Amino acid sequence: MGSLSRYVFRSTFGAFMVVLVSLTAVIWVTQALRDIDLLTNQGQTVLVFIGITGMIVPLLVMIIAPIALLIAVVHTLNRMSTDSELIVISGAGVSPWVLFRSFLNVAVVVAVLVAILSAYVAPQGLRKLRDWLTAVSADLVANVVQPGRFTTVEGGLTIHIRERSPGGQLLGVFVDDQRNPQERVTVLAETGEMLENDTGKFLLLQNGNVQRLEAKETDPTVVVFDRYAFDLSRFTGAAGAVKYSVRERYIWQLMFPSRSDALYAEQPAQFRAEMHDRLTAPLYPIAFVIIAFVYLGPAQTTRQSRTMSLLGAIGAVATLRLLGFAATVFGVQFPATLIVPYVAIAATIGFGLFAIARGIVIEPPAVVTNAMAAINDRISRAMAPT
Repeated sequence: MGSLSRYVFRSTFGAFMVVLVSLTAVIWVTQALRDIDLLTNQGQTVLVFIGITGMIVPLLVMIIAPIALLIAVVHTLNRMSTDSELIVISGAGVSPWVLFRSFLNVAVVVAVLVAILSAYVAPQGLRKLRDWLTAVSADLVANVVQPGRFTTVEGGLTIHIRERSPGGQLLGVFVDDQRNPQERVTVLAETGEMLENDTGKFLLLQNGNVQRLEAKETDPTVVVFDRYAFDLSRFTGAAGAVKYSVRERYIWQLMFPSRSDALYAEQPAQFRAEMHDRLTAPLYPIAFVIIAFVYLGPAQTTRQSRTMSLLGAIGAVATLRLLGFAATVFGVQFPATLIVPYVAIAATIGFGLFAIARGIVIEPPAVVTNAMAAINDRISRAMAPT
């Protein structure tokens, strides 16, 4: 790698890391705020909150990395054009292909990163997220339910305890269960404690009553009890019993699913669509870099506007990525559409490499250029002081 290649690689990769970290942090914060109830309502610590929400970061990086690379390449090419570096490099006899290889090196690094994330790291993070949330829910009475607070465990289920004795016994237990729209169940008990056996995990209540109110009734049915077991098994669940979704499967599990997999038997089309989306994911960074270089790589003077070239690059990238998203969505019902991203990416890479090798400059039609110049001229005259 020569000095020019090192310079371009260092500049582009540095910009890529800055953009990637910034965008990931912003999006992670917006996603993490949705789970802030882990702190406010469920009594978890800040470390648990950061750990749980941080499990989604690999998935965010996998999605954001190609876009961050595009922004980095555009930034580097624009800066080199503004500083007349592209003109100097072209005047020195350096072919566009040599300069492009410097950007391609960064694209290959990002493509490998996306491949690793999509194949293993992102699904593993989602699995850990599910397991950790299951563990938090399983620790329902020990950590989540706090004395003196009405804690909503899930939509429609609220638990309140007056206090917790030194031995761990719960005093003054209130349970309000509205998860069934046809029936509301309210349980009041003097004491309660956790009971776990082979059949599940239960909140064993003593000396209380159960009030059941049917949807169409005005008066509840009250039953007084000495002992009553409220089932909490759905909030526990061992790791081995967890059914991972399609998004949480490793790439080899999508490519070679087990015939005994119940989820695969129910959703074979989703497995197929997700597999093809994962396989094409590492190709987008390379395609994006080629598009950006084809539009913005040719040397231009500082008097030549690069606005239309930038808009053309953004439009081509958006079209290519939207084709991929649409093919994944429609591929569930129409498997033939899953070939669209492969054809689009192959055509983009093939035409782009041909244009770079031949030194073809892609410019917008004269009609568009003249129209944009006229609009800019009118705006300038309108804003000029009279």
